[in-house]
Amino acid sequence: MAESPIKLSVRLFGGLREEAGSGQLEIELAPASTVAHLRAHLAARLPSVARLGERLAVSVNLEVAASGHLLQSGDEVALLPPVAGGSGATLRRCTIHDTVLDPDEVVARVSGDDTGGIVSFVGTVRDHSHGHSIKFLEYEAYPEMAEREMEKIADRAAQRWPGTRIAIAHRVGHLEIGDAAVVIVAAAAHRAEAFEACRFAIDTLKQTVPIWKKEVATDGEYWVDDHA
Repeated sequence: MAESPIKLSVRLFGGLREEAGSGQLEIELAPASTVAHLRAHLAARLPSVARLGERLAVSVNLEVAASGHLLQSGDEVALLPPVAGGSGATLRRCTIHDTVLDPDEVVARVSGDDTGGIVSFVGTVRDHSHGHSIKFLEYEAYPEMAEREMEKIADRAAQRWPGTRIAIAHRVGHLEIGDAAVVIVAAAAHRAEAFEACRFAIDTLKQTVPIWKKEVATDGEYWVDDHA
């Protein structure tokens, strides 16, 4: 008896979503297909998939998957373009928001009586970028995976600098010049560890967390594929 085909719903973000005209594609693949087969299938359908090549990551069930990973019907699959790096109160360390960020609330997530130093970084929207005059930005995220990846950053910081606590809040949607796009707070017993952990968190976030940035400039608009 022939095996059933693999049926997947593939989520798209950023420029890929715009190119496809949808945030989700229904895909059917042959049995025993891998991530590599999915890439090839989509490259024939979306020119950007072929153009981005290995710079385009594929996540399966919220984890980045290797090319040889075997797919199964029902897997949660997403195509992740290169990241752009760069509601309300919550007890979680790391969160995605579509409303204005409150730095004090992020500080409160990690402050405590054992803290000797608290370092915060607030990344804001500037009015220029790479020779372009910026009107506003749009951020898009794969929120479930983004929050999970930010939690990993916080865990890695705690392992590298024992006793250090990290909290991260990132905004998505339409941001005007001067708006806060990201708030990162590091709390530690000593200031040196807090400074180092905060720098580690923002540098790692810009490399690994699935958040994409569109710059809308006076001379056009474009998704930022490289870390900015």
